[in-house]
Amino acid sequence: MGSEVFYRKWRPQTLAEVVGQEPVTQTLRHAVENGKVAHAYLFCGPRGTGKTSTGRILAKAVNCLNQVDGEPCDACDICHSITEGKALDVIEIDAASNRGIDEVRSLREKVNYAPSRARYKVYIIDEVHMLTEAASNALLKTLEEPPPHVIFVLATTEPHKVIPTIMSRCQRFNFRRLSQTAIIGKLELICQKEGIHIGVESLKLIARAATGSLRDAENILQQLIAYHGNQIDLEQVQTALGVSSDPRVRQLAKHIVNKDVSAGLQVINSVNSDGVDLRQFNLGLVEYLRGLLLAKSQCNEALDVTAEDLAEMNGLAANATFEYLLKAVKLFSSVDFRSDNYSTLPLELALMDCALSLVTGRDESTMTELPETSRESIQPTQEAEFPVVANNIETSSPVRYLLSHGASTEVSQDIDYLRSRWKEFIQSLRGEGSSGNLDAFLRSACEPVALEDDTLVLGFYYSFHKEKIEDPKYQHLVERKLKEVFGQPYKLKCILVDYKRKIPPQEKEQNPLIKAALEMGAEIREE
Repeated sequence: MGSEVFYRKWRPQTLAEVVGQEPVTQTLRHAVENGKVAHAYLFCGPRGTGKTSTGRILAKAVNCLNQVDGEPCDACDICHSITEGKALDVIEIDAASNRGIDEVRSLREKVNYAPSRARYKVYIIDEVHMLTEAASNALLKTLEEPPPHVIFVLATTEPHKVIPTIMSRCQRFNFRRLSQTAIIGKLELICQKEGIHIGVESLKLIARAATGSLRDAENILQQLIAYHGNQIDLEQVQTALGVSSDPRVRQLAKHIVNKDVSAGLQVINSVNSDGVDLRQFNLGLVEYLRGLLLAKSQCNEALDVTAEDLAEMNGLAANATFEYLLKAVKLFSSVDFRSDNYSTLPLELALMDCALSLVTGRDESTMTELPETSRESIQPTQEAEFPVVANNIETSSPVRYLLSHGASTEVSQDIDYLRSRWKEFIQSLRGEGSSGNLDAFLRSACEPVALEDDTLVLGFYYSFHKEKIEDPKYQHLVERKLKEVFGQPYKLKCILVDYKRKIPPQEKEQNPLIKAALEMGAEIREE
């Protein structure tokens, strides 16, 4: 086996060999075959999906001496020189390290020179979004009126950062993340050619860990070979990727279904204590929750599991509603580890958000209902919203304080309005704070309790989150965002409520509705 890394050694050399990008390669093949190649292309997509490789193949195709059906022959001198990186007429530029105006000015001077051997000079500029504004504008001048012998291939992982004037002068192609099936197929080919013995289950784990990037998958495979040699078993792959077949993924899924926050937190912290990669553990959890969703939908044929596992999944799925499983999959698949790869907080917040969100009125089976006799014995009542305990989990669900007074007291809409837009407000905090995750310290960690004139009272369930928001720099950010979202300034007051999240009695008395009703002689009969 040669010393060359796999992603270079097994880089595609024709458009037909590019994996998973058929809409792009077919269009380019037809353009080359019909002589309708554009002067500039913009290849957009995640890393490791074939953007620069396709750019090199396009350079070969337009310059190949024996091109057939839009494909390079990959045998002539021009093709060989481009494959080996020796072609003077194919220039690759990394915009991340050559991003200034001077570099682009130099490029503009050189594009006017005719190709040395090939028909076209092809400039492949990687991560073009990294160019400075001045450099981008300088490049724009060349793109507007390029010499006829020049083709530009611009590649980027962040197309939204490319200035619109450049984008409008290019033909844009979107490269998508590769499917696991496509990645496994390419890995199987490499293993066959390299004499590597590895099972398909191991390749599935590698493909899943690569999250759509073929280059990442090839690098993982090569790392495994470097450590274990050409004989690789499933357990070695699981250990290397930080995943295992222990029952904790299923345990956590069971606790999620049962809304058992305490047991779920113990599992998460046990996994973390054992040094398991939390990202990979979460991928396994999402896959299992997806399986429960499929089982609930009676799509058993889509599940690649044993009969025993299928029976277990069907039994577990039967204990949850379809809406709850859907919510769980969405929450855990969107877990963001960007602030700290080793923190359990994102998983803990997802667990609590999942367990608590569906007892806030969206899962009717968990709502606390008053007995019929209680409702019959109460005269005309008014309702005020406060947290409710359901299934031993305190939530922000409305609880009905039944006031035995016939007075018609209208509920203030102010606090209701804030609550109705609270998720929108939390979302607006995304990216705020020194670590960009200020939203994580409010999501599922607190709720609006009351509105005292221009002061919003937030009830926190844990002192950690309360103290974080009480930090002046974070409190200022929250108050500023409150004004932006709700259109009027609010001061922030943070209080700590116990695990059962019952609002202190003094907070109840400060609620305008209850305070007014109590002054008129009402009393609280039921909560």
